[in-house]
Amino acid sequence: MLRKISLFMLITIVWSYQKFQMLIPNGDAVPNPCAGQSGIWGGVGHNVAAGGGLNNQFGLDFNSSGKVWTPELCQKDSDQDGKSNGFELGDADCKWTPGGTPEGTATGHPGVCEPMNSSKCQQVNKNITCSPSNYT
Repeated sequence: MLRKISLFMLITIVWSYQKFQMLIPNGDAVPNPCAGQSGIWGGVGHNVAAGGGLNNQFGLDFNSSGKVWTPELCQKDSDQDGKSNGFELGDADCKWTPGGTPEGTATGHPGVCEPMNSSKCQQVNKNITCSPSNYT
């Protein structure tokens, strides 16, 4: 079911996500891991690319860290795919600070186990939605 949102709500949502994107390395450039889809996953801490709704495990971990990029959050493997959050976001050495330039580019999504169709990732990704957002 599609629902309409007002321009004010859309601006508020976009601004909110941009605010949080600035708190993690390459937060505005996390690749969409869904097969056949390109672009970025704007709501990195959420189960759908556009954000909103339930948080994925990275979003829960980010909230638990006080919405701060800490060495612990960086070193954690929130999505259980064998790569640290920092590695996936281009900060493998966990040295990035807000406003700085990450040492590398985002190579994966810290809240979506990849490759998504692998047997080890199917249970982890059970709540991830690859279909377009229900926001129009």
